[in-house]
Amino acid sequence: MIERYTRPELGRLWTDEARMEAWRRVEVAAAEELEGPGEAELDAIRGATFTVEAVKERERVTDHDVAAFVDVLSASAGEAGRWIHFGLTSSDVLDTALGLQVKAAGEVVVAGAHELVGALVARAREHVDTVCVGRTHGVHAEPTTFGVKLAGFAFEAQRNAQRLERAFAQASVGAISGAVGSYAAHDPAYEERVLARLGLEREPVSTQVVARDRLAELLQAIALAGAGLERFATEVRHLQRTEVREVQEPFREGQKGSSAMPHKRNPIVTERITGLARVLRGNASAAVENVALWHERDISHSGAERVILPDSTILLDYMQSLALRVVNGMTVHAERMRANLELTHGALFSQRALLALVEGGMQRDEAYRIVQSLAQRAWDGGTPLRELLAGEPAARELDLDALFDPAAFTRHAREIVGRLDELA
Repeated sequence: MIERYTRPELGRLWTDEARMEAWRRVEVAAAEELEGPGEAELDAIRGATFTVEAVKERERVTDHDVAAFVDVLSASAGEAGRWIHFGLTSSDVLDTALGLQVKAAGEVVVAGAHELVGALVARAREHVDTVCVGRTHGVHAEPTTFGVKLAGFAFEAQRNAQRLERAFAQASVGAISGAVGSYAAHDPAYEERVLARLGLEREPVSTQVVARDRLAELLQAIALAGAGLERFATEVRHLQRTEVREVQEPFREGQKGSSAMPHKRNPIVTERITGLARVLRGNASAAVENVALWHERDISHSGAERVILPDSTILLDYMQSLALRVVNGMTVHAERMRANLELTHGALFSQRALLALVEGGMQRDEAYRIVQSLAQRAWDGGTPLRELLAGEPAARELDLDALFDPAAFTRHAREIVGRLDELA
């Protein structure tokens, strides 16, 4: 992933240095469970070193990255190096080390996901009574509160955090089963001991490689989390439009919205989230394509994984940080929300009028046609719907004060937002 979208903690987990360090940890754990080497030899193996440059130089000869790494690490251990990679195949090292990297990345990403949940919960409670218009198809529908809107995003974020937690856990596995997974060189008990040292679960049947449906599930969970962030970002982008201006994402001192137009305050952070979510979905598709390998193994998955796994975890970490910035720092224009409620001149109360007429004995279709006509006149002509209803003979018995009470739409807002207590 390019530096622009890489936060340091995640970036460090996917460097060549980090990848080979994970290989080293696997090789050391595997040697420690052998019966052959003595303590002095194990100390030499534990103290063996490598450099990325040395491995790359050796790979120019071997044309095999793990073999090159083993050569460099073994040479560093001296005579004890003969025990490094003893009875292992490359996938034992690669997949188990990848499990370590996935586990480490998951700890960061899942923590960030839960932090976002907390921020959304806090802002939802803050705006539980902030009345705004609810929209369907982008068109004014009925009033709601901004707190209810945010509560929905909070619950979705919680589901994504839980999905991510499960997905990272099931992908944090290893295998020390040898060529074609037959345990010809080492028995299953040896594998169990090595993986216990590394803190990883075992792939029940590895066929030499860990099954790739695990990584596909992880990338799907990441893509879903990205889609949730995109849904929130899209809402903010719409609410920041000049004609709406109910919410604005943070705009820092000294920030410039446009190189040409000094007045611009563009929703660039939420637009960035939206665009990067598309990359996550593409990566998830590639992960699904990686599931089907030839027989016990091939390496058609390898090249794609070296791109999509680091990029997806790095991107989601970055996107979560952007969303957290928006949630914590967005400006909510409550007065503009109230003003926008009047744009349709009371047409938002049309369902209330419809139900009142039906309760009074009128057939639903007849009531619908009357209210529809009046609501359109209110919207198009600017005459308040309440005034038009007052002059409608069929509506003379209606209690217009009760009918046009905004509290009818928001009276359950505190109960809805109160459900966030479940997330604690």
